[in-house]
Amino acid sequence: MKISEQVLEALKTVIDPDLKKDLVTLKMIQDLQVDEEGKVSFRVVLTTPACPLKAQLESECRSKVLAVAGVRAVSIQMDAQVVSRSRPHPGRAIEGVQHILAVSSGKGGVGKSTVAVNLAVSLAQQGARVGLLDADIYGPNLPRMMGVRTLPEIFQHPQRGELFSPPRAHGVAVMSMGFLLKHHQPVVWRGPMLHSVVQQFCHQVDWGTLDYLIVDMPPGTGDVQLSLAQLVPVTAAVLVTTPQEVALEDVRKAYRMFEQVRIPVLGVVENMTFFRCDQCQKSHFLFGEDGGQALASSFEIPLLAQIPLVGSIREGGDEGRPACTEGGDEVFRNLAQKVAQLISILGYAEKEETVQIGKF
Repeated sequence: MKISEQVLEALKTVIDPDLKKDLVTLKMIQDLQVDEEGKVSFRVVLTTPACPLKAQLESECRSKVLAVAGVRAVSIQMDAQVVSRSRPHPGRAIEGVQHILAVSSGKGGVGKSTVAVNLAVSLAQQGARVGLLDADIYGPNLPRMMGVRTLPEIFQHPQRGELFSPPRAHGVAVMSMGFLLKHHQPVVWRGPMLHSVVQQFCHQVDWGTLDYLIVDMPPGTGDVQLSLAQLVPVTAAVLVTTPQEVALEDVRKAYRMFEQVRIPVLGVVENMTFFRCDQCQKSHFLFGEDGGQALASSFEIPLLAQIPLVGSIREGGDEGRPACTEGGDEVFRNLAQKVAQLISILGYAEKEETVQIGKF
């Protein structure tokens, strides 16, 4: 048996812990080469650049290949290719966008936009191509929170007509109604106008090639939520809540809404979980305790993160410096990795027809 064949046999023993199959069967091993001196090189193509298992898989591949007789050195390039879901949808996909993720809450004031901003930037920091769509038409805050000071440009695309070119900040393309309004100008519109704007932001923006488009949803379960579900194939949603029952009541309604429109919910993010006192060094649960965990358990979905009540997170949003850019808490990086991981699992499970929409 040739060394290259032995290497592939060795790599068949490396199992992806999420997808439960070996890397060779998953076609993650590419461009395998073996020279006359026994030097082996290949690429490991993961399903997301934000894979939390990247280092583990690289280490295991290296040790397995080095154990093959005749192999003297191993060069591994860790790569990623995010593949979109193939689930049929009556709406039209956004050109160049692989996955659309809705960040929703059902209730205002729980930090939904803060989570959306830091999730988007954290994914970009880990190598993903990311866009951020501000679907909160009545209260667009993302330009301030992302520190965007340039307006979107309008240009004529040869096939698609007039398009917006979104500005970028922190490695993320951003589009918001806030760019199109005068200072403190309110939006006083009925449902059909909201539907039209959502459609424009999806299909009349040159998003380029994106792995993930994060959509910051408005509070509630109204026109914008329904329009987005009808217009484009949303991959999944993440629900944001605070621990107290008043917030949990509305998030339950949001979960049921996504269930009705057949959009899977990846999990729950609990914001403002606790405050740690500088004097006594104790954690104080100002808004109640374990509310997010109880909610996640009731719907049999993961609790993705518990974000503490920290002044730097609020300050970063006000000043256009997302907390995840300041080298602070790892909570947003971990959240981004979990979200990317679950999207990959969901896509593969649907491909193998081992999951029902809304439960995985």
